[in-house]
Amino acid sequence: MLVGRARHQAGALSAELRRCGADVIEIPFIEIREPKSFKPLDAALKSLDSYDWLILTSVNGVEAMWERMKKIRKAPDITALRIAAIGPATKKAIEQRGAKVDVVPKEYVAESVVRSLKKKVNGKRVLLVRAKIARDVIPNELRKAGAHVDVLEAYETVVPESSRRRLRATLAKRPPHVVTFTSSSTVRNFVELLGSRPTAKALLDGILMASIGPITSATLREFGLPVDMAAREFTIPGLVRAICAATKNN
Repeated sequence: MLVGRARHQAGALSAELRRCGADVIEIPFIEIREPKSFKPLDAALKSLDSYDWLILTSVNGVEAMWERMKKIRKAPDITALRIAAIGPATKKAIEQRGAKVDVVPKEYVAESVVRSLKKKVNGKRVLLVRAKIARDVIPNELRKAGAHVDVLEAYETVVPESSRRRLRATLAKRPPHVVTFTSSSTVRNFVELLGSRPTAKALLDGILMASIGPITSATLREFGLPVDMAAREFTIPGLVRAICAATKNN
């Protein structure tokens, strides 16, 4: 199995796959970096009491937000805010920092966040903390529902150049049976790391693609890659279950 999560996050997925008996190779497809400027985020954090809702869509966003609170010497007192987390991992990260999560959607994608909130946000001020590049489903749809939404960049994902040569060498010499994808960013960066499509197609012959959810699957198909297995629950445990079920007899 090839795991392409950011280096500091790969361990959980790799450990679960190893419990299923998999031989795991870790080559990060994404690298998490600070944004060029924290000024907009810092300004919003200093005036958190002006918001009604806070939406966090990743563990990375949670970690970056709380780290900025420490840096600007503002205690993370967000008890007056209602908080929405996109999924259980994000919810856990928030709760570990002493905050209460009010909403977790039934499905862990942006569209489900919108369905959970659109009747609650008319006339409300909403702070969405996320990556630099992300889908605009949440802000666009909540604005249509009457919310005033501020979108703040807490981090960005970039292509780790150090992975380029190693990835190509691994696929050529020791190709994995399965490559795992945990976000659209991992798909886009994987393709970028491989280079030209003819080269990618040759290197990927016979390798299966595993997706964490429908948005990631759509991105795989957008780049002409198959979705050989997909999680029913859009989480790391759900992805592991899908892979183990699909490969147990192989």
